[in-house]
Amino acid sequence: MKNDLPADTTLAALLQAQREAYAREPYPSWETRATHLRALRAMLLENVDAFAAALEADFGQRSKAELLLSELWLAKSEIDSALKHGKRWMKPQRRATGIWLRPAAAKVVAQPLGVVGIVAPWNYPLLLAVGPLICALAAGNRAMIKMSELTPRTAELLQQCVGRTFARDHVAVVTGDASMGAAFCALPLNHLIFTGSTAVGREVMLAAAANLTPVTLELGGKSPAIVGPHGRLPAAVDSIVAGKTLNAGQTCIAPDYVLVPRGSEQAFIDRARSRVARLYPRFAANRDYTSIVSERHFARLQRLADEAVAAGAVLHPLTDAPPDAARRLFPPCVVTQAPDTCALMREEIFGPLLPLVPYETLDDAIRYVNARPRPLALYLFEDERGSVERVLRETVSGGVCVNETLLHIACEGLPFGGVGASGMGAYHGYDGFKAFSQMKPVLVQSRLNARALLLPPYGRRFHAVMRLMFKL
Repeated sequence: MKNDLPADTTLAALLQAQREAYAREPYPSWETRATHLRALRAMLLENVDAFAAALEADFGQRSKAELLLSELWLAKSEIDSALKHGKRWMKPQRRATGIWLRPAAAKVVAQPLGVVGIVAPWNYPLLLAVGPLICALAAGNRAMIKMSELTPRTAELLQQCVGRTFARDHVAVVTGDASMGAAFCALPLNHLIFTGSTAVGREVMLAAAANLTPVTLELGGKSPAIVGPHGRLPAAVDSIVAGKTLNAGQTCIAPDYVLVPRGSEQAFIDRARSRVARLYPRFAANRDYTSIVSERHFARLQRLADEAVAAGAVLHPLTDAPPDAARRLFPPCVVTQAPDTCALMREEIFGPLLPLVPYETLDDAIRYVNARPRPLALYLFEDERGSVERVLRETVSGGVCVNETLLHIACEGLPFGGVGASGMGAYHGYDGFKAFSQMKPVLVQSRLNARALLLPPYGRRFHAVMRLMFKL
């Protein structure tokens, strides 16, 4: 399918073209939707090397293996799941009517919303553009995607690949700076999904409110890891280090800080140091570790570390390699004794700095988490069932992994989303299908029904029926 609109098409004109295309086909068949999903999957798999090269150029250093694992495999799995289950998702769901509406029938019909707007971030630009698109296509929608200006080569490549795969009035990728992003979010879309920081999320929600555009906000925050009193420390450290070093910590669900039983800090640091050496041998020359995306973000991480040290914190580098500003390589580093007042403990880190916070009892750990905004993810390392249940009951977060990090995002049956400051709404799998559908309730009245018994004039018969209804 070709790009059939001129290159200088404005956002408003592009939205209008997609609206008109939707009006011509408001309820695509499953066969049509499946064709689009297969085309998307083929486009991704045919351009693996090109996407790897674009990401490498945008970041400075980002391995193809990390692209395969953390972006393309997840996208392919999401497509495969939609192809497997999507036809069933489309079927109307029967619902109960209650005794007094019988013999009417009730159902919920999933209807495409129309045009879905997707704002993708820079940290996983391919997955976080394509992931929502998969759900939008499965639900029968059109889609407009705004890519981040911090990964321009990846954005341009995706724009080209999508343009060769879909008509522009079906799926379109737009690029541009923050002003273009603001204009995009101000469009009267049928749904808008934004992935990014909490601060920008507030601006996105404000812009969408002018049009009453429904939003799904996938934000971030400070996702805690708790090593429980009965947790296996070595296994916990291994998982936390893996979750923190993927993409050099530039992951919205990366462990942001770790609560550990007091006295276990040094054991944590020693194990983390040995784990990093195993994951990234000869660190300074290792090509598997990702660089920080920009000079500004590298400087921000250096500032967080410097301010923490000035406030009394202690840095524990996990490699012998120093930070390399020229290559934007920021080695992983554990931080202890950081005051709660420093920026490191208040802001989302989004990088490979990992504060350790000792606690005396599990009650203290739970209170510490609950005293802060609700996180996107929470990681608990604990083998005692009662302690696991307590943390699940007494904390609120977007998602939880027990004895693991990050992998809840890869579970096809689980929704992914935040709560409070970490976001609203959820997607992935069936939950993504629902997010981009109007789950329309429909009541079908029978020719023979009791409606006349409840109409005026409200006489003796009406009151007799009402007494019976309240009694039953």
